[in-house]
Amino acid sequence: MSDLNRPAANASTGNGSVLPTHNDEKKRHNYRHALFRVHTAGQSGRSGIHPLLFLQVCFRSTCTLSMIVNILWPFVPAAIAIHFARPDLHVWIFALNYIAMVPSANLLGFAGGELAKKLPKVFGVLLETTLSSVVEIVLFMVLIHNDNGGNLIPVIQAAILGSILANLLLCLGLCFFFGGLGREDQVFHEAVSEVGSGLLLVAGFGLLIPSAFYATLNSGSTSTTTTPAAIVDSTLKISRATAIILLAAFMMYLFYNLHSHHTIFDEILEHDENRDEDRDKEEKRAKLTLTECLIAIAIALTCVCMSAVFLVNEIEHVVHEQGVPDNFMGLILVPVVEKAAEHLTAIDEAWDNQINFALFHCLGPSIHTALLNAPLAVIVGWGLSKDMSLNFEIFMIVLVVLSILVVGNFLRDGKSNYLEGGLCVLVYIIIAVTTWYYPQVEPLGGGEGGSETAAEVVAHRFKF
Repeated sequence: MSDLNRPAANASTGNGSVLPTHNDEKKRHNYRHALFRVHTAGQSGRSGIHPLLFLQVCFRSTCTLSMIVNILWPFVPAAIAIHFARPDLHVWIFALNYIAMVPSANLLGFAGGELAKKLPKVFGVLLETTLSSVVEIVLFMVLIHNDNGGNLIPVIQAAILGSILANLLLCLGLCFFFGGLGREDQVFHEAVSEVGSGLLLVAGFGLLIPSAFYATLNSGSTSTTTTPAAIVDSTLKISRATAIILLAAFMMYLFYNLHSHHTIFDEILEHDENRDEDRDKEEKRAKLTLTECLIAIAIALTCVCMSAVFLVNEIEHVVHEQGVPDNFMGLILVPVVEKAAEHLTAIDEAWDNQINFALFHCLGPSIHTALLNAPLAVIVGWGLSKDMSLNFEIFMIVLVVLSILVVGNFLRDGKSNYLEGGLCVLVYIIIAVTTWYYPQVEPLGGGEGGSETAAEVVAHRFKF
C-alpha cells in the first residue's frame, strides 16, 4: 500500500484496526454533550465580520477548482437583470441562470463547510447536506406551484430520479476517479457505505412500488375491471402513503446518525481529518467566523434560490420551443447544476484522501432526495390539489434501482479506485445519451373542449 493510502498512525485503534470503532464510553458521553454546541470563534481565531477578509476568504474558497468557479459570479447579477429587463428572451434567461447557479451553489457549499467545521462532525455534515437540499426543495416547490394540469409533473419526477443518479453515478464516480489517481485504492469505513447503500436500496424499493403497481394494472396483460382513472387514483393514494412512510424512514435515519450511533461516525470523520493530505495547509488557511458563515449562507441561498426560480420559470419554454426533451431536462440538466456545491466539495475531499467525507457528501444528498425531498413534493402537491405522485416512468425508475445496485456492489468491499469511478461516470453518460433520445409522449386531446383531465393525462403518459 502506498504512503498516500496508508492511514495516519494516530488513527489506529487498540484492537489493531486501522479504522475507528466506538467502544470508548467516555468518548460517547462527551459526544452526546457536545452534539449541538457551537464554537463561535471556531478555527478562524476571529469574531464578528471583517468585510475585506470575508470577501477574500470566500473567493479563495477551499481549493483551486472552487476558486475558478467563483470567476462566474458576474453571471449572477447578469442573470437577475436579464430576467427583469428582457423577459421575452427565454433561452438567454435559462442559460444565464443555469450558469449563475454554479457560483451561488459553490458559495453555499463553502459557507456550509465552514459552518460544519464549527460543529460536531456528523451534525455539521448533515447540516451541510441539508443546506444543499434547500435548493432542490425550492425547485420542486416552484415547479409544483407552476404546474398546470400535470404539464410539469414529469419534470419534477425526472428531477427527483436525476438527482439520485447524479450523486450516485456522476459525483461518486468522479470522487472514486480523482481520489484513485496516484493511489492503489482508497479505503472507507463499512459503516458509512453499508448504511448509505442500505437506505438507498430501501428508498429505491419505495419509489418503485407505485410505478410497478400502475404499470402492472395498466399494461393490458392483466385482466381487471378497474378503469384507468381508478388505477391512477389508487396509484396517487399509494404514492401519498409511501411518501409519509419514507419521511418516517428519514426521521429514523436522522436519529441513527445524530443520536444512537453518532459516535462511530464522528470517529470515522475525525480519522479522515487526520489523514487529510492538505491538513497543514488547511489549518493555516484563513477561515470565516460564525457570523460570516451565516451571512455567506444567507447570500448564497438568496442568489441560488432566485436563479432556481428564474430557471424553473423558463423550463416550459425551453422544452417546447427549443425541443429539449423534458426527461433530459429533469433527469440530467437540472440535477447537475442544483447539486454543484455537493459535487465540488466531495471531489475535493476525495482528492485529499478524505474518502469517508466524500461518501457522506455523495450518499447523503441521495438519501435526502429519496427520503425527504421527494416525499415533501408529493405531500405539498397533495395540499395544493396537484396530482404529484411517485408514479415514475418505468424506464427511469429502473435506471435508478439498477444504479443503486451497481454502486452498492462497488461499495461492498470497502475500497475504491479510479477504474470503478470511471465506470460509474461512463454509465451516467450512457444514461444521459439515452435520455436525450427517449421519446416524449404528448397527451392526446379528448373529452369536451378537446382537453383531458389530469388523471387521463397521466394515464396516457404512462401507458405502455
